[in-house]
Amino acid sequence: MTDATNAPGFIPVLEELDAGIFERKVAHALAETARAVVNADSKKQSGKITIELDITRIGEGAQVQMTHKLSYARPTLRGKIQETDTTQTLLYVGRGGKLTITPDTQLELLQKQQREVV
Repeated sequence: MTDATNAPGFIPVLEELDAGIFERKVAHALAETARAVVNADSKKQSGKITIELDITRIGEGAQVQMTHKLSYARPTLRGKIQETDTTQTLLYVGRGGKLTITPDTQLELLQKQQREVV
C-alpha cells in the first residue's frame, strides 16, 4: 500500500472526469442544494450529495474505466427533488496511481516534440 501523503490529489482527477464537465456538475449540485436548504421553510429540511466512483480495468494495460455517479436531493416546499447523473471516463494509471486521460509517456513525447519545433 502506498503512503497516503504521497498520493495524487483528488481535484486534478475530478477535473479530468468527463472532460471537466463532471466537476461543473458537482459544483452545480452543491450550489443548488445549499440554496434550497437555506430557503427551506423548516430548519429540519436538509440536502444530500453523493459521489460514487467505480473503477474497472480495461484489458491488460494500465488503463481503467471510471464510472462516476452524482446523486443529489434538495428540499422543496412540499418534499424534495432528486437527480442522478452517471457518466464514464477512460483513464490511464501512471506512477503512484496518478490518473490522467493521457498516458505519462505520451505527454513526455509531446513535450519533446514541441521543444524541437521551437
